[in-house]
Amino acid sequence: MRYRRPDRTQTTKRGFTTKREADSYLATVEVSKMRGEWLDPSRSKVSVADVGAEWIAGQVQIKPSTLSGYRYTLDRHILPSWGNRRLVEIGHGEVQVWITTLANGLAPSTVRQIYFVLAALMKYSVKDGRINRDPTEGIQMPRKRATDRGYLSHRQVAALARECDGNADLIAFLAYTGLRWGEMAALKVLSIDFPRRRVDVKEALTDVRGTLVRGTPKTYERRSVPFPAFLEPPLRARAAGKQPQEPLFVSSRGLEMRNGNFRKRVFLPALKRLQDRDAGFPTVTVHDLRHTAASLAISAGANVKAVQRMLGHASAAMTLDVYADLFDDDLDHVADRLDQAASEDVAKMWSEAAGESQDPLTK
Repeated sequence: MRYRRPDRTQTTKRGFTTKREADSYLATVEVSKMRGEWLDPSRSKVSVADVGAEWIAGQVQIKPSTLSGYRYTLDRHILPSWGNRRLVEIGHGEVQVWITTLANGLAPSTVRQIYFVLAALMKYSVKDGRINRDPTEGIQMPRKRATDRGYLSHRQVAALARECDGNADLIAFLAYTGLRWGEMAALKVLSIDFPRRRVDVKEALTDVRGTLVRGTPKTYERRSVPFPAFLEPPLRARAAGKQPQEPLFVSSRGLEMRNGNFRKRVFLPALKRLQDRDAGFPTVTVHDLRHTAASLAISAGANVKAVQRMLGHASAAMTLDVYADLFDDDLDHVADRLDQAASEDVAKMWSEAAGESQDPLTK
């Protein structure tokens, strides 16, 4: 049977056993054309693997590290399950079952990343006219689990810094500025504004399959971060004898710093030595030094907007979401601070009201 596509070109559909079947199919085609829902059957039969390759090739505006993550997720999780399936065959229910199965063995954050990539493929396919509906829409995702972040005290930061001999200043720098590892590793000598005691965060180094790639952070991550005065001498020592464009922090071999190498060779051995001497010393990661910076800033009285700007969060709401527990703890001290601030005036008020029968607070 021949019929016309919306662009007026002709195509053929075979396989009908009766004229009634053919007429019924033609009627559905005409209705879908009128509704703007008609799809070329040959395009909707394409496999997820083929669409995945197209979608990846079109991601030209994202960072290399992000693209590498998408490729890994596609190759490791999506293509083994869906690669040979045709787009038109995939239903909402089986996607939900798949996500639920993944959640039984993977962390919620990992499942969400996998879902994000599959959903992006399906949305691309809808926009490209390959399918009418997105089978990933409305999928129930696993709940995020509450995690215990590693917050170090001032004393614990000092102990860890001393144990990381030769990198004490690096530990202190991360714990008191809150920079991400990649942001720290990308700093140049000219990034430090010593008169203002500020760090200009404009770049980040990312390890993409063994290669360090220098890129620019998102707009809200570009920022000027203050550092305490006690960090100035070690930072000046790091900068001494270097040109403005040279890296500020380098490895013992003078190379750009890699998180994996530092963690394995310096950080974890130092942490183990501390915990061997003190079983109560927290188990932390290098990234937990960023959380520590937030904790120490909040305990020092920093408000949510200041912490947001220091950490380079997109919004204050994000900062509150991540560190709600710390701000809740801070609320416990509000009454004490109010009492302390008002104690002198309140005492005077009560003194003046002495001997009067009426409660001065109800006047």
